[in-house]
Amino acid sequence: MNKSKLKKITSARLFLPIVCLIAVLLLNVLKTPDFFNVSIRNGVLYGYIIDVINRASELVILAIGMTLVTAASGGQDISVGAIMAVAAAVCCQILSGGQVSVNEYQNSIIIAVIAALLASALCGAFNGFLVARLNIQPMVATLILYTAGRGIAQLITDGQITYIRVKSYQVFGSYVGKFPIPMPVVIAIIVVIIAYVILKKTALGLYIESVGINGTASRLVGLNSTMIKFLTYLICGVLAGVAGFVASSRIYSADANNIGLNLEMDAILAVALGGNALGGGKFSLMGSVIGAYTIQALTTVLYGLNVSADQLPVYKAIVVVVIVVLQSPVFKKFIAVQKEKRTSKAAVKGGAN
Repeated sequence: MNKSKLKKITSARLFLPIVCLIAVLLLNVLKTPDFFNVSIRNGVLYGYIIDVINRASELVILAIGMTLVTAASGGQDISVGAIMAVAAAVCCQILSGGQVSVNEYQNSIIIAVIAALLASALCGAFNGFLVARLNIQPMVATLILYTAGRGIAQLITDGQITYIRVKSYQVFGSYVGKFPIPMPVVIAIIVVIIAYVILKKTALGLYIESVGINGTASRLVGLNSTMIKFLTYLICGVLAGVAGFVASSRIYSADANNIGLNLEMDAILAVALGGNALGGGKFSLMGSVIGAYTIQALTTVLYGLNVSADQLPVYKAIVVVVIVVLQSPVFKKFIAVQKEKRTSKAAVKGGAN
């Protein structure tokens, strides 16, 4: 392979995300030799790798919304975990009819899911209004719901953990009959396909990138940058609602204190690992999806190394810092200067010879 082909491969946007994913998977193999072993039990797939893919489903859904928000506004939505809790609380409260635990639906599941998505859309619209219309810095604007969101979820459920002990509700977080693929994975795949088709088959993806690169120039050419930013936060809220529904189905309850806990940082990390600039602009949806699976695989590695759940954010924060530094203009300028110096020295040596 010549240097030009190698340079083309290594400079591809998805090269580093894929390398990171492979590296983390290999670490899992070193810790668990049968990591890639997949078996079929009672007609469904089982295995460590299946568990990683399954457990990453909510994160994949969140990462898509976080990617759009980051690309358009150059900031992150740190309230997605709390919005998940709000959506789960609304859904379970309607299904339970206000009771703490039920064995059958008190109201239609369709109405409950729609209400949950509307509640999460309202949360996303609130964030979008603060960021797009009032020009509040995204991290500060979303800090409001990050702080108050779980309290709102507690108010909805009267401070109780609402249990929905109905089989048809639990299947959204597990398996459907003998269908081999877990339902959370199916839902994540559907969300990714819908998002990809909308962004690639319409001009929305291009509009988001344009606004993220230069909002002023976008307005001058006729784009409504305020509406586009607002729309990305609205979409992010809805996707957080979908993730909250899936997370609630896994544990067949609405636990306002734990659903979506710390997932906002994982979503941001997935976006960064996917090769997306945290300052906004061009984005890669598939890169963020790969980043989400990398984070889940990393979590599995850390658990395998007996790292407690309380200590996990520390290790993930280190990864975030490294990625942010690598993406910073100062670091990029430093690398460019060093590369130029090496080129100059090589040219001088060549001239001397």
